Parts: sequence; C-alpha cells; structure tokens
Amino acid sequence: MHRKRLRLHKALALATGALLTGASLAIAVPQAGAAPAEPPAKAAPVAEDFQQVTLAKGAPETGEPMTLTVLPDRSVLHTSRDGTLRLTDAAGNTKVAGKIPVYSHDEEGLQGVGLDPKFSENRAIYLYYAPPLDTPAGDAPENGTAEDFKKFDGVNRLSRFVLKADGTLDNASEKKVLDVPASRGTCCHVGGDIDFDKDGNLYLSTGDDSNPFASDGFTPIDERADRNPAFDARRSAGNTNDLRGKILRVKVADDGSYTVPDGNLFAKGTEKTRPEIYAMGFRNPFRMSVDKPTGIVYVGDYGPDAGAADPKRGPAGQVEFARVTKAGNFGWPFCTGKNDAYVDYDFATKTSGAAFDCAAPKNESRHNTGLTDLPPAQEAWIPYDGGSLPEFGSGSESPMGGPVYRYDAANTSPVKFPEAYDGDFFAGEFGRRWIKRIEQGADGTVSKINPFPWTGTQVMDMEFGPDGALYVLDYGTAWFGGDENSGLYRIENATEGHSPVVEASTSKTSGQAPLRTNFTAKATDAEGGTLTYAWDFGDGGKSTQQNPTYTYKKNGVYTATVTVKDSTGRTGSASAHLTVGNTAPKVTLELPADGQLFTFGDKVPFKVKVSDPEDGAIDCAKVKVTHILGHDSHGHPVTSANGCSGTIQTSADGEHDPNANIFGVFDAEYTDKGANGQPALTTHDQNVVQPRHRQAEHYGDSKGVSVVNHTPAHGGKTVGDIHNGDWVSFKPYVLGNATKLTARVASAGSGGTLEVRSGSATGRLLGTAKVTPTGSWETYADVSTAISKPPKTTTTLFLVFKGAGSGALYDVDDFTFTTS
Repeated sequence: MHRKRLRLHKALALATGALLTGASLAIAVPQAGAAPAEPPAKAAPVAEDFQQVTLAKGAPETGEPMTLTVLPDRSVLHTSRDGTLRLTDAAGNTKVAGKIPVYSHDEEGLQGVGLDPKFSENRAIYLYYAPPLDTPAGDAPENGTAEDFKKFDGVNRLSRFVLKADGTLDNASEKKVLDVPASRGTCCHVGGDIDFDKDGNLYLSTGDDSNPFASDGFTPIDERADRNPAFDARRSAGNTNDLRGKILRVKVADDGSYTVPDGNLFAKGTEKTRPEIYAMGFRNPFRMSVDKPTGIVYVGDYGPDAGAADPKRGPAGQVEFARVTKAGNFGWPFCTGKNDAYVDYDFATKTSGAAFDCAAPKNESRHNTGLTDLPPAQEAWIPYDGGSLPEFGSGSESPMGGPVYRYDAANTSPVKFPEAYDGDFFAGEFGRRWIKRIEQGADGTVSKINPFPWTGTQVMDMEFGPDGALYVLDYGTAWFGGDENSGLYRIENATEGHSPVVEASTSKTSGQAPLRTNFTAKATDAEGGTLTYAWDFGDGGKSTQQNPTYTYKKNGVYTATVTVKDSTGRTGSASAHLTVGNTAPKVTLELPADGQLFTFGDKVPFKVKVSDPEDGAIDCAKVKVTHILGHDSHGHPVTSANGCSGTIQTSADGEHDPNANIFGVFDAEYTDKGANGQPALTTHDQNVVQPRHRQAEHYGDSKGVSVVNHTPAHGGKTVGDIHNGDWVSFKPYVLGNATKLTARVASAGSGGTLEVRSGSATGRLLGTAKVTPTGSWETYADVSTAISKPPKTTTTLFLVFKGAGSGALYDVDDFTFTTS
C-alpha cells in the first residue's frame, strides 16, 4: 500500500505541475474575514516576449553582489559586502563609484543601498553597513561573563551620502541616520534592505542578529546566564525596545536627522519601545520592497531549519513571504508560518514547557529590555517548505522579497512590462534559482503563481527601473566573494522587437604590459539576420571582429566594450575589464581537500599556496582562511584564521539541525600589494568538506528515486521508491581515508544490495552492503560495508541500489562514513 500511494503521489505531482502554466491556486487571505477578490483575467505575454540583457558579469564587475538600486538614467548602483559601491550604466559599463571601510566578520559589511526620493535634486543615497569600531577581532566567546560579551558590542549603520555628478561617492558627505545594535564576532542575520513609500518614508529591514547553530533548527531562545546573548532571539526580534529583527520606518531630513511618521507599531514615548519599529518579529527579512500606491511592504523572511517537527520543540523549518499591510508583530521567535507555535524550551535543563501563545505572546527572557506582553502574531502570507507549494518546486528554501510592478501608461519606454502585469508581485528564490510572478487580489488573495523567464543563478535582489524593466542582481555560485556567475541583468519586455543580447569575456583579466589577450563576444538575436560587431578596447584601440585579439601596451585599468547591431538597427552591448600592470595572485587551497570528510567540532588543518609575480615573497599574515557553514545553497561564515598553514577549530554547535543539508566550506583569499600604480587585486580559492554523517535525501543527482516523508526517519524524510538500478550521487567527496560506510535502511519489500561506487553509477566498486527486509517501511536497521581501495583524489560518490524484486526494494534514511 505504501508504494501504491507513492506512485499515485508522483502521478498527482505531474498533474499539478500544470499549475505552473496556468491553473489557479487559492491561498488563505492574511486578513481575517476579508472576502476573496478575484482579479480580472490577464492576457500575459509569453516568455519569448522578454529578453535578458547582461549589464555586468563576473566578480570584477560585481564583487560579492548584495543589493541594487536603479537611478533615473537607468544606471544601477550595487553593493559588495567588502564595502565597494559600483555603478553600472545603462549600456553595461561598470566602474567603482567608491568604497567605505567596513567591519568584516561572518555576514557583516556593506549591505543595502537606497536612492533618496529626491535624488534628481539632492543626489542623496543611503547605505547600510558595519562601520569599523573598537571591537576585538575574531570570534566572540560562546560562554563567559557579561563583560566578555560586551566587548563585542557593535552596530550596523544607516547613513546618508552624496553621489557626485560624475558617479563617484563623496565619503566626506556622510551623515549618520541611525545605528542598529550588533553582536559582533558571531553569526547571523543582518537584513539590510532599503526602500521608500510614496510619502518619502524610508524603510529598513534588519535581521535578528542571533546565532541559530545550537538550537537544533528550532527557535534560538537560550537565556542561560553564562551564554552569549546572541543565542537568544528574544533579546532582538522579540524585543519591542530593540531595532533588530524588524522593519523600521522613519522620515529622514537633509541633515541626516529623522522623525517618526504616525502609524508605526508603538507611539512615540511608549515605555520600553522604539518608535522607529513599523513591524517586528522577523528572523532575517533579507529582501523587502514597498508598493508605493498601497504602502504595502512585501518581505522575504528566512526561516529556521529543523528537518521535522518535534512536539517538544516546535514546527519543522519553513520560510515565508510576508505581506505587511499595517504595523504588526510577525511572530519570530515565538511563532512562524501560519502561526505555528514554538515550545518554550529550557536550554539549561533541556526540558520543554508550554507552546507559546501566538495570539498573546509573552517575552519573559532575561535579555528582554522591552515589553513582556507583545502584539499578537500575524500569519505569513505565503509560507512554504520542501515541496509544500507545487508552483515553488522543491529544494533549498531562501525567499527574496521582490517588487510589485506598477504599469505607467505615460511611460514611453519600449521595454516596460505590460499592463497585464500591473499589481503583480515578483518573488525571487536564491537557492531554487527562480523568479515567479504572483497574481493577487486587492486583499492579497493569491490567484495564480506564474513562472517567469530567468536564466541566471541565485537571485540576490530585484527592482523595477524607471523604464519599467526588471533589474536583477545575481549572486553567482561561490561562497562569498562573487564568481564568474555573478551578474547584473535587465529583463526587458521585447514585444516591440528584440535587441541583441550580448556577453563579453577576455582570456586574461590582469598582467604586465604588453598584455596580449583574446576577447570573445557571444550574441543572440531573436530577430535573426546578420550581426555586426564593434569593439572599443578602452585605450583608443578598436576592432570590428567578433572575437579579436588585442595587445595593451600601457599600464592601466581598462574596460573593453563590444556593441552588436542587428539587421533592424537595434544594438546591445557588453564589456570586460582588465588590469594591466598588476597581476592577480594565484591562490591554491591545498588543505582541506575538496570533498574531505570531517565532523563539526573537528580541528581542521589548512594549507594555502600563494604566488604573485609583483609581490614576490608572500606575507603569510595576509593570507586569510575562512570556515563557512554551508546550508543548502547559502552559507554563514563562522570563523577565520590568517596564515599559509594552521588549523581552524570548527564549532560542535556548527549544525543547524543535524538532519539538514549542511556541510563545511573553506575559503582562502589573498590581496596583493598592487603594482605599477595599479590597484590591489584579490583572489579566492574554495573547497567543500563533507560531514561524515549525511542524510541521503540531500543528494545532488539521482535516477529513479523519490524523497518520501516518514515520521520515524531522521529529519522525517528518506530516499524511497527504490528499484533495481536506481541511484543517488553526491559531490565532491574525498574517500581516501574512509574504511566503512553504514546506512540506515527500512524495507517492507524484498531488500537487495547497496553498492558504494565512485565516479559514476558503473564506476569503481568500493563496497557492497546486503539489505534484508525489516518488516515495515517504518522500521529501520543499520547495514554496513567495508570501503576497499577508495580513490585518493576528489570524486563523485554514488550509492547504487540493486535487487531482484519487482516492486520497491528498500528506503535509505542516512549514511555515515568511518575513517581511519
């Protein structure tokens, strides 16, 4: 019966996939008692009516992409966490507008950028960043005294700056607006998005600044007296007298001072409250936007990570899009999702109390400086986890709150989005790598969730520009620092005709003069016909070849731009950047190896090899190695060390939920000294380390299997629907010191064998474990096999399932490697 239900489930999943192409979905309305409002039918353009224009591509042009804002002339300001502000013009030419000094540990640095509503008159912009302060370097203690923790008190700062007419940042113009407390030297959740409403009020999102790693994926409310307060989110998100875990709303004056508009959550002068708070109870409202005609705030809030619900702790992990129609409390850390309540857990005694009352939550933490009785928790607009919402797919859960589109008939832009999209919310997903167009009624009732054409990777930020096109910042696929997949794009409505879409690259991005390099232009054009190419190499040199070779004879930083024209006269352009006179360093992270096995809590040796032709002898004190906790497709920097070799102590608390998809990442970086009057250059190298114990359902690739929900399974899920010849794979893995694999299995079928292979499903056989029936799909047993002659280098691990039965063979819950 179990397998019949599973096959039916798969058939239904295929059928409900039609929702992605037009069927409707009803989601509960956030306001109690409101009548559903059906929006009118919309004749929407098909995907082919849009084109994605590359404006900036790769880490030299984006740094580590964080946030963006679009200027009236269609130029885009975008931030990098290292403090760099870049400006990309409408044609795709990028330059560094400025850089501010920042404190850099875990997730802190330069976050948000916002454009003053009167920018055309005052050239004012806003930056949200971590200013360098007199706080200790390195990690804050997890346990200690109040004085130990106080040394690491810092702030994240919202400041007003002037962007000069030449597109450079005037650092001297800074006017501090407000400071948000920060617990430095620990992780996580900064928030940092900025937007404005039609009245010119500034909205700022702030994270709960709380360490989630020692809470088993449930709510972090550890209030032990000797514990770092950063492990208690009630001190921040749940605190009416604290600015963290909030959406703040203020009106900023030209001198940087601000007033508080009417309608915020707490009236000015209310004891134990901050009047700047518009909405509270958020974990990490990383991206949000304000719909100007309505004043409604749309928020993507990252949720906790528990793989399965626990009656002693609370609900399973989920994330949400919130729709804030008025000031309110959105529940965290007491409630999540549709007001699913957490349990008041005592971390000292490891005992559970009662579930929190979402209708009347109380903050009784020793760290609370605000009110005890809190406003009632508001339900999420669209919560989701796993595959709970078919239109959202499955996989990593990382919501990015995007903009609402507003059609302007008076806007003559030929690339503006269609009137049919007016009032639609554009949601982004970082880990699942999609953009969805969500149709809704005036009261927030969701009527349809539509796919939207997106060909990038991990969506970081989105905003509609003055031309009615959608601008998208793409994080790329690296763990901090940006990579070749990082980018900035403009998605245009092309119903009036397509322009060429162009990408440019160079075989060398740095080196000594004379520097000979090969340029490549890739262009696509929906109109067809002949394309012509015109290169401007930035030093006066030009070419009409598609892929020219060029030699730079003088030192300098150059932007080479190619403009492509189609047969209708429409053009598209792209650029590549080079530094001549200084060569980027070469960095190789030799240890830990890519895919090396480890356990959280291990002391991990590292070894880095660096060379730089201009620097000569390398100062190892400038080599930085950072340990990052990888979770699904995002990461949290945990700790770092300097040197060409050494060890990094990983934290035993370095796990979200032990059943979550977690692993380690090590990043090595070196910044050279610069040379010949040219700027310093930075290079990164990264390796993944794999936990010895892993949930099988977190595979990278598979054949024939399904992920099945089972309450007795660790994390509540198994790899199931296994038939002869099916497999799952994981990468990267280094198995040279593995001696045994133990898997947790269940079978009401015929059982079979589990093969451990490397490289492919038919690759080198490393071991075979016999799986005998356990009598039930809910009854688990361990099976083991010795690992024989594993490869010494990085490979892909395959678990291959064999058996003679005609039905399902067995389920695999998790597996563990024993090492020598």
